[in-house]
Amino acid sequence: MTVPRTICAGFLMLIMVGTVLLLLPLATASGEWNDPIVALFTATSAVCVTGLIVVDTGSYYSAVGEFIILLLIQVGGLGYMTATTLLLLLLKRRLRLKERLAVQQSMDVPELSGTRTLIVSIISMTLVFELAGAFCLMPTMMRDYGEGFGLWLSIFHSISAFNNAGFSLFEDSLVQYARSTWITAVITILVIFGGIGYQVIMEAFMWGRDRLLGRQKYGGFSLNFKIVVVSSVTLLAVGTFAFLATEATNPDTLGTLGWGDKLTAAWFQSVIARTAGFNSIDINGMHDAALFIMIALMFVGASPGSTGGGIKTTTASILFLCTRAILRGNDEVLVYRREIPPVRIFKAVGVVLGSGMAVIGVTIALALFNPEFTFIRILFEAVSAFATVGLSTGITADLTGPSQLVIIGSMYVGRVGVLLFMAALAGDHSPSLVKYPEEDLLVG
Repeated sequence: MTVPRTICAGFLMLIMVGTVLLLLPLATASGEWNDPIVALFTATSAVCVTGLIVVDTGSYYSAVGEFIILLLIQVGGLGYMTATTLLLLLLKRRLRLKERLAVQQSMDVPELSGTRTLIVSIISMTLVFELAGAFCLMPTMMRDYGEGFGLWLSIFHSISAFNNAGFSLFEDSLVQYARSTWITAVITILVIFGGIGYQVIMEAFMWGRDRLLGRQKYGGFSLNFKIVVVSSVTLLAVGTFAFLATEATNPDTLGTLGWGDKLTAAWFQSVIARTAGFNSIDINGMHDAALFIMIALMFVGASPGSTGGGIKTTTASILFLCTRAILRGNDEVLVYRREIPPVRIFKAVGVVLGSGMAVIGVTIALALFNPEFTFIRILFEAVSAFATVGLSTGITADLTGPSQLVIIGSMYVGRVGVLLFMAALAGDHSPSLVKYPEEDLLVG
């Protein structure tokens, strides 16, 4: 059991446990045994924090079923190794080297030291954001749905939003709050912080703390912080104006809203396309151009070390910087007076190539099994599943049984990571001490 195999097997175990729990009669609103495919699909979507559904969560599942889904979202958002390490720490067990390596690889952190502090910080940060989000949602939810149910709705949607899961207990997701600036602001803030990555949040926290206390030891932000923040802001701004440009006059989406509400809804969908899965407008009514823009945003996804999926903002940034370096005739990739290591460039290329091949394979399979759907909607579904976004044009429940199994596999691979999944299949490779001669070839 190599580290990649341990992580992949852990997520599979969580999915299987979730499936068994959702099969039970007490998990469904009807009190009957759940359909195995529905239970498996829902459990996979929850553990992989995707949000794609084949049944309406709020009406199909009982309160117990909703709690099980929320628990799967929380554990899946934290990650299998983070949740397992927390359990070991609570049991006061010492972490072995293999467990430290698994945490390092799953969280994509450069060092092994400080694993205990890392896990405690992640859990604390998660609880702070989720509790704050729930308190902010409570006034509106309790006003609209009463104290008891409103409290449950606030907790559920706060956890779902911060973990970029996209599960909602409303049949129309958040369409009813499309004109609510407050709900839009709270949900998008939770999604952004959940998708920007733990390392970035902690850097910003330490910078603010040192400035507030007058400390001078903090030297500056890391390269990871700068690239993540700049790329995230750029994508959010580009997505907002792109949706405004393509959907402002569409009567099925933004056309019936005032300009203030148009901007709010466009901003919301730009944020949500970064792997969250909620929607405040009808995705099925969007133009093909807007759907393709959303596909591009979903494919890029969130940032490393976050609860979101996609190829990640840093991966896209590295490829952009490589292209800029080639056009300028540079032999190294430079940004902010720093050189990006070749190993990171190789990894970025591998992530994009592997992700592209996975999306192509899923799209082909869905097209073969569902010829009645248009290509753009099939591609949208494939990217949404692989990038663990959860947005859909409404075809998920109408997919054939084999197609739903393909989506389940795609969500799983997208959550554990395409490179990690391939490494689990291939096993460990011993490094070679042989150095071969270099030879050039034509490219482009």
